[in-house]
Amino acid sequence: MAITVADLLELPHLRLHLHSGAGGLGREVSWTHTSDLPEPWQWLAGGELLMTNGMSFPADGARQRALIERLVDAGASGLAIGERMYCPPLTDELAEESERLGFSILTVDYPMPFVAISQAVAAANLLEQSDRLIRTERIYHAMQRMVAHRGESSVLSQDLSQQLGCEVRVCHRESAQPWYPQDPRFDSVLTEALRQTTSGASDLRAGAFAVPLRDGRELRLVDIPTQPSAVLALVSIDRSVLDAILMQHAVTVLALELSQSLVSIEHDRRLGAELLALLIEGQIDAVSGSRQLHALGLDVSQATLFAITSGDIAKLRELHVALWRNGVRQLVVHRRGVLYVLCVDSDRANSVMRANLGEEALVGISGPIATVERIPEAAREASWAARAAAGVTPHTFRYGDATPLLGVAGIDDANALVLRVLGPLIDYERLHQSELLHTLEAFLDNQRSWRKTADALHVHRQTVLYRIRKVEEITGHNVNDTRDIAELWLALQARALLADA
Repeated sequence: MAITVADLLELPHLRLHLHSGAGGLGREVSWTHTSDLPEPWQWLAGGELLMTNGMSFPADGARQRALIERLVDAGASGLAIGERMYCPPLTDELAEESERLGFSILTVDYPMPFVAISQAVAAANLLEQSDRLIRTERIYHAMQRMVAHRGESSVLSQDLSQQLGCEVRVCHRESAQPWYPQDPRFDSVLTEALRQTTSGASDLRAGAFAVPLRDGRELRLVDIPTQPSAVLALVSIDRSVLDAILMQHAVTVLALELSQSLVSIEHDRRLGAELLALLIEGQIDAVSGSRQLHALGLDVSQATLFAITSGDIAKLRELHVALWRNGVRQLVVHRRGVLYVLCVDSDRANSVMRANLGEEALVGISGPIATVERIPEAAREASWAARAAAGVTPHTFRYGDATPLLGVAGIDDANALVLRVLGPLIDYERLHQSELLHTLEAFLDNQRSWRKTADALHVHRQTVLYRIRKVEEITGHNVNDTRDIAELWLALQARALLADA
């Protein structure tokens, strides 16, 4: 057991005296730390006796009281102040606060060297250091189980909980939920605290700050190196000092476990991408395709296909990890700037996508796939729906729903409209390689202004006039007739939606 503040007071050669805070004499001292910086709590990990000569110690009572509060929040065991040095007079407010919080303030006789106190703490804690070595060995021994594990839960959390003496959880920083899909969900009290603590936090200082929960527990958070999306959550039943060195060992092995999980996830993604690409291209027969999907836990009769476009390529590349973390079985493949996702639970998948991609991403959802043979058609439907999603809010569109284009419900309707209105013009362009379609689009986009269209296309106004007259001649539509203009515009929009589908 570690030495306590009371034990140090009973060592006469240290010449320590209690100023206030008798309620904190039972606090264990795991280490000593010397600092005269203005914010010494920034450099504590919990369990330290802070020693200072008072060079930056606040002079007024309110700031002295605030200093004690911050030291308590950081988990310090006590505060020792050297006498006849630089410390301003200790105020009644400081004494009252230390008594209220049960935090001991000690004074050190001049010229007692602080190093003597450090040596006494180190010598008294030799047995604890031996126990730490044993627990450290057990932590790394637990990694043997991890090597052969490829599941959807953390195999190390339970072992680490036993060695650290608290509940150890791996948390996803943004969602404040377990990183592994099969780990137990967090209770509402812990979830609320995690969301408040991890929101915007970039440096969690190795568990130095304990966050009291409203049910009496305490929460500490530790960054996991190499895994910015994850954080280690340590939950203790009551206020206790956690071993900072053991915490770092725990973080190290958890970082290795997360890295192994990500390697496994990436391996599965690559295999799934190859399979989905072949399915979209129709290069796998129905029996073989169904069998391979079933082996991956995907029932094609219940599946749908998503097509997603977004300017944030990094988020698209990490989407499969987010879906995996939320228990959504899926195949993903990136083709010509579009991410295709095949999954079963489309509503759950859509909520995960929105939470991770943001509101600007365009998400198109195909109709029910039902059979392997329909996957190529479902890819065209999803691609169509993704383009249609640009005209709705939020930017998610399910194939078969009413589109922003009047009378155009799907690919067949769009094809029919384009062929009827623009078919002759498309055929003419194919033969003559003209700029008629492009000019028509610019003309309508610029409110049928000859001058604005000419400026946008960098051509003479007379050229625009000639081209539009040619369009009228080929299509039989008059750009001065409202109904004809509406048909031309709808046909151009339908053609744009069909570009990928």
